[in-house]
Amino acid sequence: MSRRLDRRAFLETGSATALLCAVGGAKLENVSLKDVEEADRAAADLTRAKRAQATGNDSVDKLTFGTPEPQPGGRKREYWIQARPATWNFAPTGRDEWMDKAIRGRRSFRAFTYQLFSDGFARALLPPLIPGPTLEAEVGDTLVVHFRNADTKFKQAVTLHPHGVKYTPDYDGSYYGDFTRAGGFVAPGEEFTYTFECPEDSVGVWPYHDHGPNHTLNTFRGLFGGIIVRPRGASKPDVERVLFLHSFPPQVTGGIPRLIHCVNGRSAAGNTPTIRAKAGQEVALHVIGGDGNFHTFHIHGHRWKDSGGGGFTDCPTLGPNETITARFREDNPGRWLYHCHVFSHQDAGMAGWYLVDP
Repeated sequence: MSRRLDRRAFLETGSATALLCAVGGAKLENVSLKDVEEADRAAADLTRAKRAQATGNDSVDKLTFGTPEPQPGGRKREYWIQARPATWNFAPTGRDEWMDKAIRGRRSFRAFTYQLFSDGFARALLPPLIPGPTLEAEVGDTLVVHFRNADTKFKQAVTLHPHGVKYTPDYDGSYYGDFTRAGGFVAPGEEFTYTFECPEDSVGVWPYHDHGPNHTLNTFRGLFGGIIVRPRGASKPDVERVLFLHSFPPQVTGGIPRLIHCVNGRSAAGNTPTIRAKAGQEVALHVIGGDGNFHTFHIHGHRWKDSGGGGFTDCPTLGPNETITARFREDNPGRWLYHCHVFSHQDAGMAGWYLVDP
């Protein structure tokens, strides 16, 4: 018989506590596949909390909020995104082109992905991807994300929680136990529409990710993506990519016996994104830390103005959910390598090709 858990019971299960504290971090060795299975069962059994504004004792829990509209001159930019499990191959070519060697052993596992659809979820525009679709807007716009939980494997509530943009508690997309609002618990088969505002201080590149009751594990499985907010009327660079530096631990891959270091869900040059540019083009590579580790980002033969302030750089650091941007005017044709310069990460697959035509 299935047992239903409240927030406290979920957190008090040993596996849930271990996962929330340890997956991807220094205590990773303390989490077993059995722990993961138990945490998944606990999350699947978790019941929806009562609405906070009806049950909370604090006055803030009784507040109500409207749905924001675009500012004058702004637009409503709509996306239809579903979360669904998918079989994911982290090295489709089976080779590391940089080291000219085969990648042996099992390369596929059950991931959790965001997938882009056309209006009204009429048809899939892209296959399930890691990271999910990049959301783009300008200052004064609203980002309206119609979100559907299409999970048939894990049977867990998931969400879409953004960084960098402005939102009310209704659109936080975060599980708060007894204080959870509707957008913080989207059960399998349910839909919810998030509305995010893009004020001037949202200009930049930001991550979004699951923040449901089992968010640590499901984010590591692949539920993350990027947001780009530009100044009103700003032009796009000629070449622009969002790159997540992240990893798939054995507890996520179902026992593949090593930590899989990735760029955008793929591992090793020839599988990770190959980026192409031409001399004279403006290039912007937005790099986001997508796990619990410290990373750096380096492109051979190039340097750029440090987006964090200061002078020029060619190997800036970034931590979890932190973004740096490598932006420059291309002037150096050839085949170049980009990679994390934490040596154990680059050697385990966190590297790719940057190809520049004259």
